[in-house]
Amino acid sequence: MAFSFFMRDLPTLEHAANHMIPHASGRSRIKIWDAGSAMGQETYSVAMVLAERMNAFAFRNLTIDATDYDQANKFGDHLTNAVYHKDELQRTPVELVEKYFEPAEKPGHLQVKPHLRDRIRFRYHDLLSLQPVGQEYSLILCKNVLLHFQPEQRIEVLKMFHQALTPGGFFACENTQKMPQELSGKFEQVVPDSHVFRKV
Repeated sequence: MAFSFFMRDLPTLEHAANHMIPHASGRSRIKIWDAGSAMGQETYSVAMVLAERMNAFAFRNLTIDATDYDQANKFGDHLTNAVYHKDELQRTPVELVEKYFEPAEKPGHLQVKPHLRDRIRFRYHDLLSLQPVGQEYSLILCKNVLLHFQPEQRIEVLKMFHQALTPGGFFACENTQKMPQELSGKFEQVVPDSHVFRKV
């Protein structure tokens, strides 16, 4: 099973949050899709970043759809229970750990507090089905997944994301991924040094 940690590629998460929050302001429901959530470290990292930046009322209107394809690793169970070893939180500021985690029954582990867990819905989903899990997303994250696809598959998946975003919604991917030239009319990069894009 891949080892991950919290707050990985934090600048991208922060740029995505800083652009999405004003865009989604005033919506009665704010939806985010974390496509390729694995065991949930990234999902809960972005939830913490947003909780720190949004007022409590707006945060209660937030739903994060976390999806992954690998049922063998029981990602859904891990993400829903949200119990993680303390080592995975080494890069997370102590004040955030104290604010959003509590001791778990398992020694050396912490559990995400309910008010953060309640914002997350997990489901298994195959991106290559090209069927989005929902519509009207203000932000879609897809990191460490697209690199496993063939170039033509990548383009089709990105078209699906474009269709699932709200007008002017945001998409973020890992910095090793280049936006295919074929999609230059569908997304515009909003931060020069980070792969955060706005739907055109």
